[in-house]
Amino acid sequence: MDVGLGMVIAITGAALAVILPGIGSALGVGLVGETASGVVAEDPEKFGKLLILQALPGTQGIYGLLAGFLIIMKLGLLGKMIAVSVEAGTAVLGAACPIAIVGLISAIIQAKVAAAGVGVVAKRPEEMGKAIILAAMVETYAVLALLTTILLLNGISV
Repeated sequence: MDVGLGMVIAITGAALAVILPGIGSALGVGLVGETASGVVAEDPEKFGKLLILQALPGTQGIYGLLAGFLIIMKLGLLGKMIAVSVEAGTAVLGAACPIAIVGLISAIIQAKVAAAGVGVVAKRPEEMGKAIILAAMVETYAVLALLTTILLLNGISV
């Protein structure tokens, strides 16, 4: 089957849904890891607590991957490919935008909050729960973006 322009546009949506949140998560996990390394150098026993904070910005990459898989399955790329009109391909690209854009930005912002939480844990380890909650609040918007992408995808006929 010849891959038409509609399919190319839709695949671009899948790629962006995976790539942009993945970049945000990689930057975010790296930022928190850098911050946590200084604390662990001084107090290795805090490693487990800090690892939780470091993992938080990585979830946006997982959400983007999930959205990418949903698009790939919708397009039949794991089995029999289907014909996709330019209009449907553009709709799929648009549906990918919430998780692509919000996933990228929220991972970076969440990393900044989690890195600040590393400072909290360094000085007051008993306040770990508060540091996690503050960072997790940013996660809410990534979850909402993923939900929006899923709902939009479900409304598209290809």
